[in-house]
Amino acid sequence: MRTLILYATKYGATREIAGRIADKLGGAVLYDLKQDDVPALGDFDCVIIGSSLYAGSIRKEAKAFLAKHPKQLHGKKFGLFLSGMAKSDERKYFKDNFPADILQGVTATCFAGGIFDPQKANGMERLIMKAVTKQSGYVDAIDDGAISQFAALMTI
Repeated sequence: MRTLILYATKYGATREIAGRIADKLGGAVLYDLKQDDVPALGDFDCVIIGSSLYAGSIRKEAKAFLAKHPKQLHGKKFGLFLSGMAKSDERKYFKDNFPADILQGVTATCFAGGIFDPQKANGMERLIMKAVTKQSGYVDAIDDGAISQFAALMTI
């Protein structure tokens, strides 16, 4: 099965998660949605799309891709993953960010956690992180267990 993992990231955590999913699946093609030349979806049996969350919203590149290609995803094994630090509203994040018809066709979803690197964040992001999580240093909260479960569902 040929798998394509498309991701939209701001600081790189979503790319890291996409790589970990690819490792579990054994050789998926990774593609950053900031690039213009998306591989032909018809060449893949399975498509996974991931995005980071900021203020509860997915990246504009992921939104634009999904708006442009919804019909090409129907009939494929299809998964969605999100990266972010606030896992408490996992279902709400998927419901609020993806159209119902996209969610109905999904094989699996995954909230994979995230990374906060204060050296990459701007001043406002550092303040928000400190206020919300009471932490100001580097935090790696990627959930490898969730990634493993997601990858297993995507291979069934």
